[in-house]
Amino acid sequence: MLDSPNREALVQVEILTLCDAAADYNAKLSLLGAFDTITSPSFPTTHQQCSIALRIRFSRIEEGPHTIRIHVVDDDGELVMPNIEGHLGVSFVDHSETASVNVILGIQTLPLAKPGTYAVNLAVDGKQEASVPLYVRQGGESGAV
Repeated sequence: MLDSPNREALVQVEILTLCDAAADYNAKLSLLGAFDTITSPSFPTTHQQCSIALRIRFSRIEEGPHTIRIHVVDDDGELVMPNIEGHLGVSFVDHSETASVNVILGIQTLPLAKPGTYAVNLAVDGKQEASVPLYVRQGGESGAV
């Protein structure tokens, strides 16, 4: 079967989230405690442990190696931590038109200099594909809410 001329091969980011923990069991992405807000009584502070979980879908024409890059920035666009870059291979074992890949990145000691709106950005093969906000607030107890 041939693709129609107007059909483009597109990376589809199905999931990009911050969470307390994640696991990949037999190509099933399991998330625990997805969040978008962290509260701390004082700054600078450090969020001790979390994960960034991704599920990315590729079309058959995109089979092969790909590079992903995650960077976390504050509301001034400054990097909060070094970029995380990795490589993944997309392969098809049957006649499916698409294949999904789960990626879990464990983050230890996420530094947060000040309250504000941070962003977790995902690029695939050098092109930004998705972004999610992280709201950092000053208040009561420390932790994700």
